[in-house]
Amino acid sequence: MVSTPPEIRTAYGLSPGQGAPPANLSNWSDWLASHEPRQLSAPPPPSSMIYTSGTTGNPKGVRRDPYTAESAARLAAMVDVVFDLRPGGDFRTVVTGPMYHSAPNTYGLYATRNGGFCVLQPRFDPEQLLRLIERHRITHLHMVPNMFVRLLQLPDETRWKYDLSSLKFVVHAAAPCPPEVKYEMIKWWGPVINEYYGATETGAVVFHTSEEALRKPGTVGRPIEGGIVRVYDDAGKRLGPNQVGEMYVCNEGFPGFTYNGLDEQRREIERDGLFTVGDIGYLDEDGYLFLCDRKRDMVISGGVNIYPAEIEAVLTAMPGVHDSAVFGIPDEEYGESLCAYIQPELGVELAENVVCEFLSEKLARYKVPKVIEFRGELPREDSGKIFKRKLRAPYWEKTGRQI
Repeated sequence: MVSTPPEIRTAYGLSPGQGAPPANLSNWSDWLASHEPRQLSAPPPPSSMIYTSGTTGNPKGVRRDPYTAESAARLAAMVDVVFDLRPGGDFRTVVTGPMYHSAPNTYGLYATRNGGFCVLQPRFDPEQLLRLIERHRITHLHMVPNMFVRLLQLPDETRWKYDLSSLKFVVHAAAPCPPEVKYEMIKWWGPVINEYYGATETGAVVFHTSEEALRKPGTVGRPIEGGIVRVYDDAGKRLGPNQVGEMYVCNEGFPGFTYNGLDEQRREIERDGLFTVGDIGYLDEDGYLFLCDRKRDMVISGGVNIYPAEIEAVLTAMPGVHDSAVFGIPDEEYGESLCAYIQPELGVELAENVVCEFLSEKLARYKVPKVIEFRGELPREDSGKIFKRKLRAPYWEKTGRQI
C-alpha cells in the first residue's frame, strides 16, 4: 500500500489516519527501503493499461499492442497537434485532472517527458487554478467542460483580478461542452481554447480551434492526420453528411488494442477496422463532427463515466423498492447529473432522504442521484423493460441538446 500524500489529504480534508495503509499491510516506501538495489539492464518500458468503464459498466483494461518506432512517432505527432507539447518547448502547465484517466495521464507524461514545467493540482479548485496560472505564468492546460463552468461561476471581481495573459494553448475533452460555455471562455481567455474528441481505446481522433468553434458552434472538430470518422445506421450502412447514426472512429497512429481478458467484447465494437464507444452523431458537409446522443445509457458527469445499471442494482436491493430507472438530466455545472425514478412496492412509502442515505452507504457520493422521483408505475416497453426515453425526454426537450 502507498500512503496518501499530505497534499492529497489536505485537498480532500482527510486526517493522517485516513491516508495511512492498514496496519496489516506493508507500506510501499518501507518495503522498498528493505531491499538492496539490483543492477539489471533496463527492459523496454511497457505502455500503461488504462481502465475504462466500458459498455457493460464493468471496468475494462485497454491493453495495447507494443509500440513500434512508427506508432511512437505518430503518437508524438498527435501530442504536438492536440496538446501542443513539443519536445524542448517552453511550456508551463498545471495538470488539473486525475492521472488514472487516459487523457490526463498521457498529457502529464508528455509534459514532463518533453521538458515542460508541471504543477500537479491535488484537487480542482477554480480560483486556485487562476492563482496558479498567475503565479507560475502557465502557458498550457488540459481541462474538462465542467471546470469551465465552475470558473465562469466565480464572481467577476475574482475572475478579473488574476493575470492570465501567459495562457497560449488550452485544450479540453471528456464530455460535451455547451456552445455558450465555449463562447464565454473564449471571450474571457481569448482564442486559446481548443477541443478534441476521442476515447481511451483510440486516442484523439478529431480536433478544432477557437476560430472553428465560433464558426461551427457545437462541433467537436475535424479528423486530425491519421484520424478516421465514419457514421453508420443500425443496418451497417455508411451514412452521408448530416445523417445521424452511430460513430465509428480510429487513429491510425495508435497501436492495436484489446480489452484485457475480454477479446470478444473488443471484437464486438469493431466495423471495417474502426471502433465505436456508443456515441451517436453526424459529420456535416465540411467534415466537422457533431455529437447528438449516446446509444447506451452511460452518463458523463463532469467528465466522469457513470453507469446507471450499477445504481439500479443497488436500488433493487433496497427494502421497499420494486423497480427503478436511473438516467442523466441536464446540469449547468457538470453537463449531466443523475436522476432516479423509483417504483415502490405496493403499500410502501419511501422518502428521498432515506434513499440517499441508503445509496451513500454503498456508492461513491457522485453516484447518488441529485433528483429522485417516486411513481406508482413506470412506463414499460412491450418486453417489460422500463421505457427510459419517456422519462428522460421532458428534461432535455428545451435544452437543444440530448447529452
